Amino acid sequence: MADCNETLRELDRFLDNELASEVLGEMMEHLDQCVDCQQAFEFHAELRAVVKKAAGDEPLPDSLLGRIKQCFGTDLTVDTDQA
Repeated sequence: MADCNETLRELDRFLDNELASEVLGEMMEHLDQCVDCQQAFEFHAELRAVVKKAAGDEPLPDSLLGRIKQCFGTDLTVDTDQA
């Protein structure tokens, strides 16, 4: 995970504990050093917690999940001039 774009693309897998151990280490190292990615991580983690709390035990409809992904899809890229 040398760059922000790759780190941000893998945030969901990171939050779901789906990364291989070597990638997990690289991700954690990058998050320790990059304030922008730390903020994105915190936002995504908090969003998940809020949605989970609001949903309770009810599964989210696929249509809602799709809209959430569309809404935040543009948040998963970083301008390389600023990174």
